[in-house]
Amino acid sequence: MYKQIEAIIENIEKVMIGKREVAELSVIALLSGGHVLLEDVPGVGKTMMVKALAKSVGAEFKRIQFTPDLLPTDVIGVSIYNPKTLQFEFRPGPIVGNIILADEINRTSPKTQSALLESMEEASVTIDGKTLNIQKPFFVMATQNPIEYEGTYPLPEAQLDRFLLKIKMGYPNAHEEIEVLRRSERSEPIMDLTPVISLDELLALQDQVRNVYVDDSVKSYIVQLARATRTVSEIYLGVSPRASIALMKASQAYAKMQDRDFVKPDDVQYLAPFVFAHRIILKPEARYEGVTTEELINRIISKSVIPIKRYAEQ
Repeated sequence: MYKQIEAIIENIEKVMIGKREVAELSVIALLSGGHVLLEDVPGVGKTMMVKALAKSVGAEFKRIQFTPDLLPTDVIGVSIYNPKTLQFEFRPGPIVGNIILADEINRTSPKTQSALLESMEEASVTIDGKTLNIQKPFFVMATQNPIEYEGTYPLPEAQLDRFLLKIKMGYPNAHEEIEVLRRSERSEPIMDLTPVISLDELLALQDQVRNVYVDDSVKSYIVQLARATRTVSEIYLGVSPRASIALMKASQAYAKMQDRDFVKPDDVQYLAPFVFAHRIILKPEARYEGVTTEELINRIISKSVIPIKRYAEQ
């Protein structure tokens, strides 16, 4: 594994026990310039994951606690009149930072949720006709609780499509949970975490990821998987071309993580469920029968034609 990326993951593991895959996927999204939706029950470490990632790369961390009464201006900022200059001055909101925790994003209204759309897609905010670019790196990790529906607002498809990956944390096993108790007995491990790379090094890594080679056969394979989601009988709405782009970018980051300068079909297969699942809408009868989007994506992968000859010996 690439040394700098391994250092970030190992640093996160100092506070996140048994969550290596979640850490790796989070770093993949960060390196590819995407965003992450973390979905799971309370108390499994969603917030801690974001904080550990921010500390590991020395990034400016900001948290937005989404509530039903939160306004769009509470997120993007507001123009305030300055009586000394007789002019309005823009005061940026908490969305202007490096790594942003959008906590319990499904607890706020669709109007406020939509305030994130421009910032997540364009890395900028617009208010009163003026656009402010957000300094890179810019990474949003949103959390939501899947089991509470009262007082929540499900994210619309347009908002879900802005997230590169959707990840579920899961419970730790008994051994891991005992280790969590041991490390938290006298202090909070997150307090002792220090950066292992600088922001400049992170930006350089992101540039390297964009230069990872993607062969035309792999691009065709990505498109093959994406188009297949639009023809499966259980699926009402398949993924868009934006999802194909997201899968390619995530695969580039994963290849770099493996210290490779080219993408393999295996990279695409591994990441497809994390990239596609939250972008697919099932038909009502499929939901009633308990079919999951992950199952359908794995079925599509199993039936796909893999371009293996070119990569068999690499």
